[in-house]
Amino acid sequence: MKNLIAELLVKLAEKEATAKEQMAQIEALEIVVTALVRKLEPQQHLAITTSIETAIDNVADAGDENAQLLRNYIEKLLRHPRQ
Repeated sequence: MKNLIAELLVKLAEKEATAKEQMAQIEALEIVVTALVRKLEPQQHLAITTSIETAIDNVADAGDENAQLLRNYIEKLLRHPRQ
């Protein structure tokens, strides 16, 4: 029983480390995207935003909760980038 608990704790620690690494990667990507979006000319920004919104509309089910979360986060990144 102790071995099982120890094994579960090790797996949990590994998953936590993986989750932290993924969060760091997501944060880094957000910083890079924000920097790039800020450097765009208004016409480029509009073209990219429209293209992304069209792509999301074509692949995501409007009723899907995950798709709505994705849309909201994309809108936040494109329209209200980090300060």
